[in-house]
Amino acid sequence: MDDHLDAALRALSWNPATPAGVLLRLLKLDHRDVRRTVAQRAHLPLEVVDAILADPEPRLRQDFADSVSADPAQRARLVDDPSPKVVLALAIGPTPYRGRVEPLPDWAYERLLKNPDERIRHESVLWSVVPAHVLAGLADHPDSVLRRASCRAWEELPDATRELLLRDDDLKVRQAAAVQVCREDADRTAWLVESLGNSWPVDEVLRTGLLSREFAEHMVAQPHPVSVAANPSLPPDLVRQLAVDPDPRIRLVVSARPELTEPERAAIDYTVDPEARLRPLDWVWDAREDVEVLRRCATSAHTWLRRSAAVCPALPPDMVELLARDEDFAVRLLLCEFHPEPPPELLLDLYLYGSHRAVEMLIAKPGFPSAGLAARFLDSPDPRQRRLALRDPALTPEDLDRLSREGLPGLVARDPRLPLARIRELLADPDMLGSVAGNPALPVEDMQRLLDAAGVPD
Repeated sequence: MDDHLDAALRALSWNPATPAGVLLRLLKLDHRDVRRTVAQRAHLPLEVVDAILADPEPRLRQDFADSVSADPAQRARLVDDPSPKVVLALAIGPTPYRGRVEPLPDWAYERLLKNPDERIRHESVLWSVVPAHVLAGLADHPDSVLRRASCRAWEELPDATRELLLRDDDLKVRQAAAVQVCREDADRTAWLVESLGNSWPVDEVLRTGLLSREFAEHMVAQPHPVSVAANPSLPPDLVRQLAVDPDPRIRLVVSARPELTEPERAAIDYTVDPEARLRPLDWVWDAREDVEVLRRCATSAHTWLRRSAAVCPALPPDMVELLARDEDFAVRLLLCEFHPEPPPELLLDLYLYGSHRAVEMLIAKPGFPSAGLAARFLDSPDPRQRRLALRDPALTPEDLDRLSREGLPGLVARDPRLPLARIRELLADPDMLGSVAGNPALPVEDMQRLLDAAGVPD
């Protein structure tokens, strides 16, 4: 198969209008990428799902098990798959970046947790998508890994069960349980810090666990106590001590504590690097539904507070408008990434002029502007701006035809508003097959001809 036909088949595999008959033919190909793309499409017809689940190649079934777009009830049909690798892929599940996956049906978790393969049982409960009521049912399980997972459903557990987990024979189970109560238990905070050593949960414990006076003094005396500088139970005199610490990281953390006034923050010698990646402040995120806290943070002179407010969906509209004009690029970008209704002009401005790679994703946001873009950018000499004209619903077929001949043929070839005559004209150009085969307006008979040309069985 030549490269042009290969590109066309790849495009058909992701074309949103490709019908079931064409998808079934694509599955007959010995083409790893095409088959995987079909298996991970959204809204697959049931007959295509049936074909994937019956396919003799386990790799294809793994791809479906790992699909972020598939219906969980359909993915769950793989729970008794003959291949352990497929069942393991189902147990792990998809992990999209900043996305959320719906859980499998309860019956599927029950089957996974009875699987004879220990790794499958363990992977089934490691991910946050597992419902709390499923995890809560594991508190008395003989497998310590599953008992440890039940601690994530702490609010669902009765007091007696919590006490049993806090005294569990397994150290890791006791640690997982203690993490759930250390905010109110200074003894368990100290025990966790000692028993966890350098493992990753210790930073969270130092940031959030209740500190006794003696233990707080001990931790402040350690080299670079960055995490403890954010702890809400740190005594005021120790906060003042860390506010003048030689380590600029510690001074920065202290400057963002919730109890400080704006003058007190300003009195600390801290710097927020414009390129620094700062996680949202715990106390701001915990109060993400509290409009007054969000207002205080959005109007603060402290960049870290404003960045933290920017990721909170409940930020009121007037504060959204304020942060949309913020001098800090990260504040504006975070607002666009996380707020459900960022200003459309801000989305457009960051897309056009932002240098961070994340701005390329903003064009996919539902609020990204469309109307009027053709008038603004159709004749721009910059191809990146000219492509924005394609988003305008008022763009005429004549304009699309012209754009397909003036520097944007690949992008325009995928636009369903392009006149059919021009679509078929582009279809005759081998160099354009990889684009035009992805056009939702491409007639099914033309899709079938491409498959015929590639020798795909009917």
